[in-house]
Amino acid sequence: MVETQGGEPGDGAAEVLDRPLPDGVRRRVVHIVSDGFGGLTVGELPAQLRQYARFAPNRRAKFAGNAMAAALETDPLFRQRIGEKFREAQPELAGALDSGAPPPAADPLDVAAAAYVLRPTGWVKLVTAAGEEALRADAERADEESRAELERLREELTAARDQTRSETERLRTELESAKKEAESLHRKLRAAHSDVKRGEAALRKLQAEMETVRTEGQAQLSAAESESRRLKARLGESEAALEATRRAAREGRSVEDMRVRLLLDTVLDAAQGLRRELALPPVSVRPAETVDAVEPGRMTPKDIAARALSENDPAILDQLLALPQAHLVVDGYNVTKTGYPQMPLEKQRLRLLGQLSQLAAQTGAEVTCVFDGAELAAPVLLAPPRGVRVLFSKAGVTADELIRQLVRAEPPGRPVIVASTDREVADGIAKAGARPVASAVLLKRLS
Repeated sequence: MVETQGGEPGDGAAEVLDRPLPDGVRRRVVHIVSDGFGGLTVGELPAQLRQYARFAPNRRAKFAGNAMAAALETDPLFRQRIGEKFREAQPELAGALDSGAPPPAADPLDVAAAAYVLRPTGWVKLVTAAGEEALRADAERADEESRAELERLREELTAARDQTRSETERLRTELESAKKEAESLHRKLRAAHSDVKRGEAALRKLQAEMETVRTEGQAQLSAAESESRRLKARLGESEAALEATRRAAREGRSVEDMRVRLLLDTVLDAAQGLRRELALPPVSVRPAETVDAVEPGRMTPKDIAARALSENDPAILDQLLALPQAHLVVDGYNVTKTGYPQMPLEKQRLRLLGQLSQLAAQTGAEVTCVFDGAELAAPVLLAPPRGVRVLFSKAGVTADELIRQLVRAEPPGRPVIVASTDREVADGIAKAGARPVASAVLLKRLS
């Protein structure tokens, strides 16, 4: 039960509002609660409103409006405390409501909100009357706005009609002018169309004549080019045949002479080497020397067996290079990538060629080092070291094929040693009569 300012129970506590609180009244009620909210302690506030105790009045009305309205409706003690704060803030309005004579000059919404909080006798009538007054004011305001809007629209419609009328007259005038201009342009277009047709006919005639002349010229030019190509082809074939005949005659003789001379030197050197190896005395063999026996100081079968060398022994390479007219062919990248693959290709080549130059100087053998031309990013500029022939395979030819060509170019009987771990290369050159040696053996000998 809500008490009045004098402490006696108010007669309006039992009255009940049978409709929702008007929006305008509700906003004023929330404002009154928000203003009185700050004068209460946290303990005097309902539990659901304590979290808004530190909010400013405006933020409190914004975020806790619904909660404050609900607490005011359901919590009589909270409503009584807010009413007391309102009486302190506006004693004149509160006293007028208690006496049942609200000030006639006061805003009906403020009177209704104060009556809703204080609950004097007849407060429901005051709230209802304020709501109806607010609705009437809204309706009158809306009606005035509608009348003003209708008047504005009428004025705009009249202006639009006048403008449309003048625009229609202008467009009708422009249309008449455009029709006359279109007729003139249509006549000119027909004349131009006739001129274009005559021009197109003349152009087609000229194009046909030009096409005929171009066809005849192309036919004659094609015939002349065909005859020129035929004559050039015959001339090229004649020159190629002549050059091939000359080259065959020249190279055939020089290659055969070279092969015969090299084979003869090989036989002579082999004979001399054999004579030195066998240590033949200058005199003829005596019959007694043909008897099989062991003489003092001569080699025994055990000594001969002790002279056998392993395939991986570098000494076997020295023995092979000591043969007369020996030719050592080295598979360059196969050897370098076996011995020092981490180095760049340029440094691999320089290191191997330097070691081969020393080997050629020590043994006197002919040394040829073959590199794969496919590994080259650009032409290699290097001066071959003394005693070493350096060859790169051509495009489309591998280093293995170039090695086989070098072996086939040698005359039968000449000792040719090929250093490579490629099994296909080793098998191929062995069939051609060359002696394969592993790259590791050559690397051991060079180091």
